[in-house]
Amino acid sequence: MENTPKITLKEFEKVSSNSGLLKLIAKKGISIEKVKETLFYEEELRHLQIELVKLQQWISTNKKRVAVIFEGRDAAGKGGNIRRFTEHLNPRAMRVVALTKPTEVERGQWYFRRYIRRLPNPGEIVFFDRSWYNRAVVEPIMGFCTEAQYETFMVQVPEFEHMLYEDGTILIKLWFSISKDVQLTRFNARLGTPLKRWKFSPVDQKGQEYWDLYSHYREQMFSKTHTSYSPWITVKANNKKIARLESIRYVLSQFDYDGKDEALTTIFPDPNVVMRYYRSSKKLS
Repeated sequence: MENTPKITLKEFEKVSSNSGLLKLIAKKGISIEKVKETLFYEEELRHLQIELVKLQQWISTNKKRVAVIFEGRDAAGKGGNIRRFTEHLNPRAMRVVALTKPTEVERGQWYFRRYIRRLPNPGEIVFFDRSWYNRAVVEPIMGFCTEAQYETFMVQVPEFEHMLYEDGTILIKLWFSISKDVQLTRFNARLGTPLKRWKFSPVDQKGQEYWDLYSHYREQMFSKTHTSYSPWITVKANNKKIARLESIRYVLSQFDYDGKDEALTTIFPDPNVVMRYYRSSKKLS
């Protein structure tokens, strides 16, 4: 350990840029792969967030209504992705929707009503941290809805989304896919971190136990709700940072916004990370 190369505080204080830091690390003979990955991620994220600001301005100017749905198993990284999307956006033209369990009154209403109220207004982009698709996977597994309610939902949702499409709402549906062992690792990390422990719920506890059942309902959901006007886009999310960058790229790629051709990085997603459901149906977790 005593022979491990080190950077002194004095040397570090002389560094004034990322490139200078990399040169110093290389000079010291320290492995820089992880450092390079982190610096690349931070730089790419910054460039992509600049494009998101441009996109939001275009949506606002053109009075577009945009809804982006973030779905996936527990601990798939939905909240972390949304935070990177929204970090530098104007809160006056953007909302994050993360609904709690329905009230007694809402349980007696048409299932979609509580979500319709949260749909985007003209010039606004709304990010759904889970959505009406709770009824497609979580609710039937956990016994939060009846079989009849589940079947009715599965019949109605394509028609509901087609009405949104015909009315001009732009709907993007993202599914973040992780492996069973990665989910377990993230669960354990939540339990071991006081600041993240609140994320772990009784429903999360069933994630590993009901893994195969989740897979079954997810496949049913995809097969019945993946349409030409509202396709499911899957994102491989075992690597959180890559999933964040590529999901932002995908959303940006769907719009012809002002200044798009001036982007400082590519805005087209890696097809090995982001793909339509039909390409990835046998590879998902």
